[in-house]
Amino acid sequence: MPVPRICHLTSVHQRYDIRIFMKECNSLASNGYEVFLIVADGKGNEQKNGVQIIDVGVPKGRLNRMFQITSKIYEKAIHLNCDLYHFHDPELILTGLHLKRKGKTVIFDAHEDVTLQLLSKPYLNPFSRKLFSILFGFFESFTCSHFDAIVTATPFIRDRFLKMNQFVLDINNYPFPDELNNDQISENEKKLQVCFIGGLTAIRGIKELVISMESVKSNVKLIIGGDFSEKEFSEHLKSMSGWEKVKDLGFINRNEVKEVMQESIAGMVTFLPVPNHINAQPNKMFEYMSAGIPVIGSDFPLWRKIITENHCGICVDPEDPSSIAKAIDFLVSHPAEAKQMGINGKEAVKSKYHWGSEELKLLGLYNKLLQ
Repeated sequence: MPVPRICHLTSVHQRYDIRIFMKECNSLASNGYEVFLIVADGKGNEQKNGVQIIDVGVPKGRLNRMFQITSKIYEKAIHLNCDLYHFHDPELILTGLHLKRKGKTVIFDAHEDVTLQLLSKPYLNPFSRKLFSILFGFFESFTCSHFDAIVTATPFIRDRFLKMNQFVLDINNYPFPDELNNDQISENEKKLQVCFIGGLTAIRGIKELVISMESVKSNVKLIIGGDFSEKEFSEHLKSMSGWEKVKDLGFINRNEVKEVMQESIAGMVTFLPVPNHINAQPNKMFEYMSAGIPVIGSDFPLWRKIITENHCGICVDPEDPSSIAKAIDFLVSHPAEAKQMGINGKEAVKSKYHWGSEELKLLGLYNKLLQ
């Protein structure tokens, strides 16, 4: 029996994206599939971890990416003549439909609820946000019923897509249990720091984190690792007094992420209460837990349920810097409680919030579709 050929497609994400490459593609390759990943970053073709990465070139702006780059991705995808295609970006929905017309098996992986995401776009005025959200919702309803399956990153997104397609499966973006954990490090090796790892945008509460550093009583540093979405936003933060207690590492690799987390007292995930965040399950929250450090997270109902039921952190008002500062000071002044929260989070990941359970769901889906 020939080995099934699988092709993942993305026009937006990095080639080593944690969900797409590290989890889904690597899991498929290690379980005997021939896996291709088409990306658009201009870094060239390569083979890594049994996955053949094919580059169609770096986009020359958003419109170029949405039209010319997606066309190039489709041409490469058809040329590969795979048994199943799995795409990851809403702007590839039409590409997915073209593949379906060629008789291919196609999966759409919905990482975000775009209808809610559009309601928070800063470059749109309130009327345009609402209008585009409604229009995109109609577009999704019409197109997504044609795909063989919809994969979603959270149960909340799954429930919305169940109205459009009968075959919808949530594959949660849970971490690898041991990737960021280091049992060898002692509490004495911890530094007086908290960390935020990820994309640096206003709606992720970065400004409020910087302001909170002005009122923390302990001499704590905020370590941030990631890229700023806008130069103006970066420059604004650097002009604030709280920035004196911030160390900006820029984009860091996975080994550096592990080192920062292991040295930190807590991991920060204080996203602002925009529509797309309320029912999200941020990957970073579970990664902090897997690293064995407490989580200081936004007090959203779903997040509160995860954090309080597992006794692995503190929930705060993400729009109130003083609330964030008090949580940081509490963990600094109560090291025994902080240590136990870290242990609880790590155990919760090992028992239920880990990629192994999601990998089985992914493999089961592929086996069903390829039969």
